[in-house]
Order: sequence, then structure tokens, then C-alpha cells
Amino acid sequence: MATSMVARGSAPLLLRSMALLPSPTIGAQRCATLVTLRGGRQHFVLTGQLQSRMGAGNSPVVHQCRRCFGVRASASAEAESSEKKPTVGFLGLGIMGVAMARNLVKAGYDVTVWNRSPSKCDALVKEGAKFGASPKGTSAACDITFGMLADPAAAIAVALGEDGVVKGLGPNKGYVDVSTVDAETSKAIAEAVRATGAQFLEAPVSGSKKPAEDGTLIFLTAGDRALYDEASPILDVMGKSRFYLGDVGKGAAMKLVVNMVMGSMMASFSEGLVLGEKVGLDPETIVQVIGQGAINAPMFAMKGPSMVKSAYPPAFPLKHQQKDLRLAIALAEEVSQEIPVAAAANGLFVRAKKDGRGDDDFSAVIEALK
Repeated sequence: MATSMVARGSAPLLLRSMALLPSPTIGAQRCATLVTLRGGRQHFVLTGQLQSRMGAGNSPVVHQCRRCFGVRASASAEAESSEKKPTVGFLGLGIMGVAMARNLVKAGYDVTVWNRSPSKCDALVKEGAKFGASPKGTSAACDITFGMLADPAAAIAVALGEDGVVKGLGPNKGYVDVSTVDAETSKAIAEAVRATGAQFLEAPVSGSKKPAEDGTLIFLTAGDRALYDEASPILDVMGKSRFYLGDVGKGAAMKLVVNMVMGSMMASFSEGLVLGEKVGLDPETIVQVIGQGAINAPMFAMKGPSMVKSAYPPAFPLKHQQKDLRLAIALAEEVSQEIPVAAAANGLFVRAKKDGRGDDDFSAVIEALK
């Protein structure tokens, strides 16, 4: 299945326009298919040429479709507002989860929140969310439930435990796991979810604390396409773009590849700062020079100034970065692919974790080199 990507702000406009017409086309090509989602709601899904163009954010296509549809913006907005939003459950209110759930509450969704430490729900309940007593109770009460858990063990426990998500699921419900886990964990959860008649989507995110707060995460999704289509407006509240990658496991693999590269880059950046300072270079100047050249990256500009000051406020905890490197190494072993750079980076993160830096930001890996 071809990968599809939609940037926030483009697809919703087009879909709202198409939803008012029986058979939208561009020239002789059909550009959307009417599908019936869980609960009986119907939506148009982008297909073929239009989907690929929309993925590129091609605004002329939007205007072309709206001209051939003859739809006014005000009419499409009225159609959207008349449709009831699904109720949403959110499990896991850590650094990322609390920001993501808060954005859903702000957007007017009926949100029920749960966390292993119930006190973490208090602030969101005051802001308008409902309190979920358990994962089972939350999924039973909501149309679509999201899980943002720390690692594979937590994801399995929350989804498949005695009072877990699966126990509250059934037909016309969906579970979206936005945790970073391995493909086998995603597949195990998907199998249990689907056995209840519900649908499953894995949707790990690229981004850390600030993008979660700003609603600019990138969702790497795979699984049941109908659930992806229905959950897309919710994803668009929390993120700036979303990719649909196909079968369950592809989203997990993509996230591990992304975080493997990120961890390796941070380890190399740390080596550069430490070596430069050792030979008498000013670390702040090193950050500036790197920022002017071809190897500049937003991560270096974001993390460099605080690393120079040995300050590591956690946006993405080091223990989670090390976990992702470990999972990426395991994935590589499954397919007999050497990844020596990532393996070396993992060794550095393991050392920093043993030195007590696990709860610091992952940029604290530099301390293992000092």
C-alpha cells in the first residue's frame, strides 16, 4: 500500500467540501471514495492522484476541487460543525501525554483522562476533562481511546491487563496507541483489540515536549484505515502532519528509525562539543558555527545552548532515548542489518543512564564523555 501524508490545514478543507457532493472528480478521475465509518458516519477518502497532490500540500488542487464542486467555504464549515465529535479517551499523562490531552480539551473534545498516578489527572479535570478510573472504564466510555505509554511493557499492561483497554472495547470503538514500542508489541495489541470487534491504529509521534504543547507533532500511523480516517481530525489537533504507512508494525518501525538517527546525531554532537572544548575552542562558538553550515539541524540549535551550560531540563528523557536505540538495534538484528554507529551511540546512552542521567533530557548524554 502506498504511503500517504497529509499536512494539517489542507485535507480538512477539501474533505469538508467533498462531503457535500455525491461523486467528486477531477476531470475524468475520481478523486474520493465515500466510505461508511464505524457508527454509520460517512466521509470521503482521498484517492489516487488527488491524495498524492494533497500530500504535497498543493493548494491549487484544493481550489480546483472547490470550483468543480461549487461549494462555498461557509457551507462547508456549517456541514463540519453539524457533525458530532467523537468522545476521546487519553491514557498516560507524562510529559507528552498531558500536553496532547490538553490540546484536545482546548479544541472542545469530550475527553476522559487516566493515569497510573491519578493525581496527574487533576489539572486536566479542572480544565474540563473527565476522570477515568481505569483504562477499561475509559475505553468503554469513549469512541476512540489514545494511549501514550512509556515503553512496551507499559503499553502491554495498559492495553491487555486485567482492567485494560481491551476489556472496554467492542464494535464501533477504536484504540490508537501513540507510544513508541516495537512492531511485535503493536501487533500483539492490534490482535487483541481486533478480537473485540474494535479497530486499531498505531501512531507513534515524532516530536518532544514543545511540539506536543504547540500541537505540531508528526504522527507515523499504521493499521486500520477506517480508524485513521475517523481519527484524523483528532490527530490534526495534536500534530502538524500525519503519515499513513500501511500495515501494523510500519509505524513502529518508522519511529525507531527516526529516533535511532536522532540518538546517533546527539551522541556525535556531544563528542564535538567535548572535543572542541578540550582543545581550547569556545563551546558556544562551536554551536554557532555548526548552525551556519550544511550540518545544521533544529535539534542542535535547540539543545546546544543548554548543553553548553550543563542544563538538561527534560523534554525527551534520556532513558526513553536509550530504550528506542535498544529497540532499533533489536529490529536491525531481526533483519541482519548492521548499524554500528547506532550501537556505539547506545553504549554512550547506557553509560549516561547508569550515571543517574535517565530522567534528564537526552542531551545529558554529553555528561558521559566528561
